[in-house]
Amino acid sequence: MDAVREPPVRTGSVVSSMNGSAQRTLLITLTGRDRPGVTSRLFTTLSEFPLTVADVEQVVIRGRLILGVLVAYSDGTDIGRVWSAAERVANDLDMEIEMSTGRDKSAPSARGRLHVTVLGAPLRPDAMAGIAGRIAAGAANIDRIERLAHYPVTCIEMDVSGADPEALRAALAVEAAERQVDVAVQQGGLHRRAKRLIVMDVDSTLIQGEVIELLAERAGCLDEVAKVTEAAMRGELDFEGSLRERVALLAGLDAAEIDYVRDRIELAAGARTMVRTLKRLDYKFAIVSGGFTQITDALVADLGIDYSAANTLEIQDGRLTGRVVGPVLDRAGKAKALERFAREAGVPISQTVAIGDGANDLDMLQAAGLGVAYNAKPVVRQAADTAVNVPYLDTILFLLGISRDEVEAADAADALHSGH
Repeated sequence: MDAVREPPVRTGSVVSSMNGSAQRTLLITLTGRDRPGVTSRLFTTLSEFPLTVADVEQVVIRGRLILGVLVAYSDGTDIGRVWSAAERVANDLDMEIEMSTGRDKSAPSARGRLHVTVLGAPLRPDAMAGIAGRIAAGAANIDRIERLAHYPVTCIEMDVSGADPEALRAALAVEAAERQVDVAVQQGGLHRRAKRLIVMDVDSTLIQGEVIELLAERAGCLDEVAKVTEAAMRGELDFEGSLRERVALLAGLDAAEIDYVRDRIELAAGARTMVRTLKRLDYKFAIVSGGFTQITDALVADLGIDYSAANTLEIQDGRLTGRVVGPVLDRAGKAKALERFAREAGVPISQTVAIGDGANDLDMLQAAGLGVAYNAKPVVRQAADTAVNVPYLDTILFLLGISRDEVEAADAADALHSGH
């Protein structure tokens, strides 16, 4: 066996005895071909000694196993025998082993842990280097790295300790823009896992395109409507006024054209996967739209959505009047709808996720526990907690810690259960 080498990555766990003093630790890292029983064999050997398990990390990359075990021991333990026993396990399994001892007296970080999620299509080494460099520059440490998906985008998640959340989010936003990747920074632990209500915009988010523009095309006034829509999405025009102006241009349109447009609506790529997966996990799902109930009602029925709010086009004698029924659901109305849905679902606002792309989504994004700007205008990207700029809605699952493998396993189980 080669001389003992210091492993390339070492945990920073604090191991304390009952009286609060730091204990000695031994870090054992096994590397080699993965096979059944490696973890069991090592722990069976270690169980022969008076040790306590302080930390365990294991990862398999293309059939190659890296297993790290941090054990704590008192001063009276014959650590030489432990060392020799671990080496025998490595020799028997034809694996490489690295071991090091130490006494960690450092205090745990008061800043807690953060999840840093990186999305790239493709994800290049320079992007990871830049992100890791920004984390290090903030005196923070990467404790764990895991791949959540390799398609349709590559998604890497890092557990980071010792960082100031706002400072890290600001630094990584700059790096993400330079490297053309998406980066999200969230509080770790239960804070991220507890989000149970998803509220999202519809036009250019859940579905492709803007319904009012599709109707305008049928009415022959697309150019006029599109100009007003774009200005409103950038936040340059009052939403209510701009909506009424655009709807007025539709006056006289045969109501049958709504059916024509509804039948041709295309969901965003990954929309069904996202809704299906979150519903399996008992999430509640809601849509809020500055568009129209004549379209959103069909989406509710098709996708099994729990709550919805939208405007309603007024129809008389089979034609659009150019007006909406009742108050307009605007920017403030979307935020109020999110709050209402949360109350009805019995979910605290801190456990909600809002997704949108336009200026009229800003209040909703800022009110939610996590606001996600999805292929959004610059003003929205700057205000949201995080931004996703790839055309796959189901990548938002990765921000919630749900991996592509877990999604596919659930789909396979459902197919097996249904007999397909």
